[in-house]
Amino acid sequence: MKKTMIIVAIVVSALILVAGAFALYLYVSFSSTANDMHAPIDREGSNIRSEQINFEDNDPVSFLLLGLDAEEADYGRTDTMIVVTVNPGDQSMKMLSIPRDTNAELVGRGWNDKINHAYYYGGEKMAMDTVEHFLDVPIDYIVTVNMDGFEEMVDAVGGITVINDLEFEYAGEAFQKGELELSGKEALAFVRMRQDDPLGDSGRNERQRQVIEGVLREGANMSSVTSIGSILDAIGKNVQTNMEFQDMIDMQNYEPSIHDLEQLTLSGEHARLDGVYYYVVDELDKERVSNKLQEHLELD
Repeated sequence: MKKTMIIVAIVVSALILVAGAFALYLYVSFSSTANDMHAPIDREGSNIRSEQINFEDNDPVSFLLLGLDAEEADYGRTDTMIVVTVNPGDQSMKMLSIPRDTNAELVGRGWNDKINHAYYYGGEKMAMDTVEHFLDVPIDYIVTVNMDGFEEMVDAVGGITVINDLEFEYAGEAFQKGELELSGKEALAFVRMRQDDPLGDSGRNERQRQVIEGVLREGANMSSVTSIGSILDAIGKNVQTNMEFQDMIDMQNYEPSIHDLEQLTLSGEHARLDGVYYYVVDELDKERVSNKLQEHLELD
């Protein structure tokens, strides 16, 4: 992801707050936020799972999270692609970051390309269909995040705490080893750095995981109406989803799932195909990850 996964806190955590002590205030405020966020797409549903998700029955659900960078917004390519599955039955979440340069078939185009180009060619629908086909896992909903607003969202929860294992500098920020308190600006730089990390994308994915968990943790502890209002305001300005408001409200029973978050990875290797740089995913490892996600979604 690059700096995003904050959306997990948006789709789930913000809903949790709706059921809290400020329920009436939050319901009214969140309904306004949900209207700002809502962006319907021309897609009837998953090609793999035909049944409609029923949140009142606590059905497992999946999301595709897309992070859009300001510097790439004109080109429509997503810097971050994350698949999140939520299972309220065993109260857990799984999150898979798909490397942006992954070689994959673009559904609807008839050729392979970098997977993050799907959004450029076909918007949300092609991105959902392409990721679904690539992983053989149903994608129920999509959420796009304007990464320009990342700092605002982190600051809205009062900053986050992370444990840093690699001393480095990036974007004018210096990060020492050990426990760090990060503002929105610092968190943005913390998750952006990749080239100087000896672990590459794996190292960045670990930093992203910490940022997500930090946001979830701090967001769940918010008790001030003013603070919650700031979070909802930041969300409304920077997030869009095809999810309906009532579905968001019905998801409040999914809250315990955010406390058990597992991050998955796809192994592979970098290669040049016809002169173009790609990340080529190991097919056996992709099958392993696919099976794990299917099991988490309780698919037959």
